[in-house]
Amino acid sequence: MQAMCGSFPAVNNTAAPDPPPLFAQNLINRPLPTNAAWQNFVLKDGNQPEYIHPYLVLSERGALTVCYPARVVQPAFIFQAFVANLIISCAPSDTVTHTLTRFDDLSVTLQLPGPLTVPLVRGSPYITCIVKGGHLKFSTVHAVLDVSRSNNDTKHKVQFNNGQTWLIYSSTPLKLKPDLTVSGAFEGVLRIAILSHKFNEVADENEQVLDRFRTCYPVSGHVDLSTSFRVCYRWKKKGSGDLLMLSHPVHRQIMTLPGPDKVIPEFRYKSMDGDLVGIVGDSWVLEETPIPINWYSVKGFQSQEEIQTVISALEQDAADLKRINTTSTYFYGKAIARAARLALIAEETHCHSLIPHIREFLEQSITPWLDGTFEGNGFVYDSKWGGLISIDGARDSGADFGLGVYNDHHYHFGYFCYAIAVLAKLDHDWAQRFKPQAYSIVKDFLTVNPEEGMVYPRLRNFDLWKLHSWAGGITEFADGRNQESSSEALNAYYSAALLGLAYGDTDLIGIGSALAALEMRSAKAWWHVPLNSNVYESEFVEENRVMGVLWANKRDSALWFAPADWRECRLGIQLLPILPITEILFSDVGFVKELVEWTVPALSREGVGEGWKGFAYALESVYDKDSALQKVKSLKGYDDGNSLTNLLWWIYTRGNKQATQLLPEDCLPVPNQEDIGRDFYNQFLSFKETTQLELQRLAAEVQELKKYCQSPGQ
Repeated sequence: MQAMCGSFPAVNNTAAPDPPPLFAQNLINRPLPTNAAWQNFVLKDGNQPEYIHPYLVLSERGALTVCYPARVVQPAFIFQAFVANLIISCAPSDTVTHTLTRFDDLSVTLQLPGPLTVPLVRGSPYITCIVKGGHLKFSTVHAVLDVSRSNNDTKHKVQFNNGQTWLIYSSTPLKLKPDLTVSGAFEGVLRIAILSHKFNEVADENEQVLDRFRTCYPVSGHVDLSTSFRVCYRWKKKGSGDLLMLSHPVHRQIMTLPGPDKVIPEFRYKSMDGDLVGIVGDSWVLEETPIPINWYSVKGFQSQEEIQTVISALEQDAADLKRINTTSTYFYGKAIARAARLALIAEETHCHSLIPHIREFLEQSITPWLDGTFEGNGFVYDSKWGGLISIDGARDSGADFGLGVYNDHHYHFGYFCYAIAVLAKLDHDWAQRFKPQAYSIVKDFLTVNPEEGMVYPRLRNFDLWKLHSWAGGITEFADGRNQESSSEALNAYYSAALLGLAYGDTDLIGIGSALAALEMRSAKAWWHVPLNSNVYESEFVEENRVMGVLWANKRDSALWFAPADWRECRLGIQLLPILPITEILFSDVGFVKELVEWTVPALSREGVGEGWKGFAYALESVYDKDSALQKVKSLKGYDDGNSLTNLLWWIYTRGNKQATQLLPEDCLPVPNQEDIGRDFYNQFLSFKETTQLELQRLAAEVQELKKYCQSPGQ
């Protein structure tokens, strides 16, 4: 791995631990994942469970423990309880846990003593163990009621007193006794699957399905993202026959291949993320709906009076721009993104006279972070894990919300990307001067092919199986990775696409907009909790309209920074920042009304921040523009990433009737999913002969010529 990123100096990251010896040696000299769904396997002793759908899996002391978890539901949370249902080992050890020998988009492989190789492939209904001549040992915390076997000893059915029945398949005869001890050495492949559970019933007919697909097992999985808005899963398999995998609800919303004839609808498992349904085939194609990536509002303003009201607020907000007195990467990023919003609103309202002042503020505020002159903090490159962090974060694991231990990278750098994209749009010379730094920032969380340069890992935050991001970093959590703000994750990929627009980079536009669309779809599926939700139980749905923190193995109504009853904070953290793409995120007007009405009682609590109220009023405007407008005008403060200008812009561009789109002359059309087809959109992304940047430059020259011609005496 390179000692430094070409755009930022190297640093000794003392806040983060060294990559542990749990990684195989051949993996150490490459950028390592910092938000993987299996991250617990390589943190500290590697002995916290991970949720490898549909099982919780724990590796400890040379043994693999598998759990099909019972779901615990309360009004404030949902979690899956870990119980040692079945424990498998070849050579238990007090000193050796495992070695992680390989990983990819859809799997991770553990090597346990024995030797026992375990390719954990997400969504497999079986746990697969490859045994190279060891002495197998099975155990459980339950009482064993019965062990039945096939005539050739290659299938065993094990019943426990907790109501579970497990199937153990083996490629060669397995001498499994009623007490789960094994006679003699075993060499071959084990496939283990739960058949039924008294709390989470799986139909007994599933046994025929599991019997049928027992001989074909996956060992790895790759995701192809080379075509815009298309996600292709490809598994490497061994054995014979067809491959059986499980799909979650978001997969099934957008799956086009292998097709309905390959779906086994009655074969399903319960999971934290909704029912997992059987799909036959070693490759899937998921087609996401293209979304518009716009600088400006989609609907536009309805009148010149509205525009003038926004301009009045804009003039005041622009005049109030002053030196940002924080060195926090998160809050500084929000501040410059807030200013960038003012610049785009100035363009959309034709208030060109304010743009030079805002552009100057952005340049003075952003440049020191990119050229290394920022006082008190700055960006540096950590070659230990392969990532961009801050000077403060490199020496204090709590600084910058844990940026040095890889927490929230897409949040922080997403805000910087947004501001940089806007400034690059406004100042093309500046854009070219700082292009390497701009791309280093976006590639920290949005590198698709890490083989090219080996500076950052592939898609640091985005989970290609779940189809949304994680934010937890290299901190060990009992419930796995987590993410609080789905909307800030959306902002990261949307901002990356805008950066692509500013630089005429169709590849960056394509991947940024595709991940934004997937992040949004997942937010609607798992973070938003409408009254008619069929993902979560009624006890949880009755008390919640939006998630607090979403974990791999838990759903929590509380936030990291606020208790569950601060509903305005929950609404706000799943909404901010307010952008043109927010309209698509909250396109379900019925749900928006449910969410606001659920939040309103909390607004009367003493001490509620004005900024949080502003977010609730912003959503109210989706269905009651006049009421929201009056409330926003009475606010005495705003979130540090928001402004009166931005709130008025949002409310006025909601519109209950046909709006008059008033965009500046240099606003280039971006295809809208409502009025064009997918093929045309893909053609747009591949059209490289005339770049976005060249067109913007031409438009900027036209604007300057108009100003010159309109000057007195010309």
